[in-house]
Amino acid sequence: MTTAHALSLEHRIKAQAYGLGFDLAGIAPLGIADSAEAFDDWVARGYAGDMTYLERRAEVRRDSRRPVPGATCAVVVGLDYGGREPPGPVARYARGDDYHDVMLDKLRTLHAWIASQVGRDVPGKAYVDTGPVLERDLARRAGLGWLGKNTMLLNPKIGSYVFLGSLFLALDLTPDAPFENDHCGRCTRCLDACPTHAFVAPHVLDARQCISYLTIELRGAIPDALRPLVGDLLYGCDVCQEVCPWNQKFARQLREAAFTPREMLVERNARDLALAVLGLSREEFSTAFAGSPMKRPKLRGLKRNAAAVLGNSGNQTDVPVLAASLSDPEPLVRSHAAWALGRIRSASSLAALRDRLALEDDAEVADELRVAIEASVT
Repeated sequence: MTTAHALSLEHRIKAQAYGLGFDLAGIAPLGIADSAEAFDDWVARGYAGDMTYLERRAEVRRDSRRPVPGATCAVVVGLDYGGREPPGPVARYARGDDYHDVMLDKLRTLHAWIASQVGRDVPGKAYVDTGPVLERDLARRAGLGWLGKNTMLLNPKIGSYVFLGSLFLALDLTPDAPFENDHCGRCTRCLDACPTHAFVAPHVLDARQCISYLTIELRGAIPDALRPLVGDLLYGCDVCQEVCPWNQKFARQLREAAFTPREMLVERNARDLALAVLGLSREEFSTAFAGSPMKRPKLRGLKRNAAAVLGNSGNQTDVPVLAASLSDPEPLVRSHAAWALGRIRSASSLAALRDRLALEDDAEVADELRVAIEASVT
């Protein structure tokens, strides 16, 4: 009978990763990233938008040997976040606790376990999405899947609703075989379904057009032409994943308790959630979204998104809430509330816009108010 001691360290590490709750685990060698040239070109073309942090330490991103001096390999893991959850105004990944915290805790536990197995400290570091690492490139090297035409990692057994993390180690481990095949074939469903046509080509996303970028990473105003295309999506977008045949067949039910949707998001449709968000104080926001990835755009960004959702809903009963938002201390919120009222085009929305214009001292918001008034009377 094979005993635990007879199994290779690599096998035991992956078994321990699964035991900690990860759904995927593999070992990748470090070196020049296969996608380094494509990443540099993507940034050079401006497709990263305001995400200028991606340009910092670019030389480190290109070579996975550089983030952690002395590291020779990485244990790469995936954690499923429930692709069978119903669609809604908030992307599935962001409905529960912050995945960075959840995964880092598990990876650090794995790191300590590895040290106990080899009987010494093992220099290394865990990364989840925030370090100078091209995670999907590393995951493919670890045999976890291929890069779909929507740029996401696809695993043939569980699809793409997966968080990726990596544990860099100064330890000699035999790597897994890289995932060599591309199983997308001639399918273009993800590209065709994108509401904002954000895919320049297969495998190339212009983040500046992407709803996830517009509602999360963008710090300023959502471009006028794209606001109607955001539709009822308040935070993030799953459309390109929802239409993928691999996800439709293999996506899993949510199993990680930490990703259970928080109370603020339960049983609220897009309009109801938008109204609730616009009514939040800073203190209420901090309480409702403590430990949530939805804090990333801050309250001003979330209220901006909520106003866009209400503008697309076009419900006249929302005028009082939007009118109140014209007095928000943040110009970003006031400008998007003005746009939303201009979309509703009622006597009450027009009156609210005119009343605010007489008081507005921000030039950009005043311009937005004038445009909304013009839209309301034509």
